[in-house]
Amino acid sequence: MSDHHTHVQEFFGARAADWDTRFPDDGPAYAAAVAELALTEGARVLDAGCGTGRALPPLRAAVGPSGVVLGADLTPAMLEAAVQAGRDREGQLLLADVAGLPLRTESLDAVFGAGLIAHLPNPAENLRELARVVRPGGTLALFHPIGRAALAARQGRRLTPDDLRDEANLRSLLAGSGWDMTSYVDEDSRFLALAARRA
Repeated sequence: MSDHHTHVQEFFGARAADWDTRFPDDGPAYAAAVAELALTEGARVLDAGCGTGRALPPLRAAVGPSGVVLGADLTPAMLEAAVQAGRDREGQLLLADVAGLPLRTESLDAVFGAGLIAHLPNPAENLRELARVVRPGGTLALFHPIGRAALAARQGRRLTPDDLRDEANLRSLLAGSGWDMTSYVDEDSRFLALAARRA
């Protein structure tokens, strides 16, 4: 396992037990972001880097009982917290790395990634892997329940020109990874970039 994987597992593993209590008001933002995916009954969707599974209930509601909902995360403690919260009833949980997903090529309609992009060790490669598992025309949502400036302030840092989530940087990164950005919102109350999988 790489040093990056170890760091991610240590960081999130130490915070998994009280993650949901630290951010108790994020539910409506997750539901609103999932709604923008415009998923249909029976769709197949992955929550990449699902953490404690906060997106799984709205994803399940969107795709209905005939749809497929998967939640993948690198940190066992986060998946355990998702089970303890009962969110494993909304979808299948996978201990998996977005660098190499155990999924068939073009087997999904959409990928949802909350807070994901900042934790990818090789963003271009990792976004290409997400493109691999999504059908042409399928959707990617990169989400955070607060915007870039608010998140930087919370973390005590300044936004820099090389921020991956800057609109121009993210558009270029997505374009080089098999995606076309279709919408971009960066407000204090949320960050949401949508992209379509190129044919």
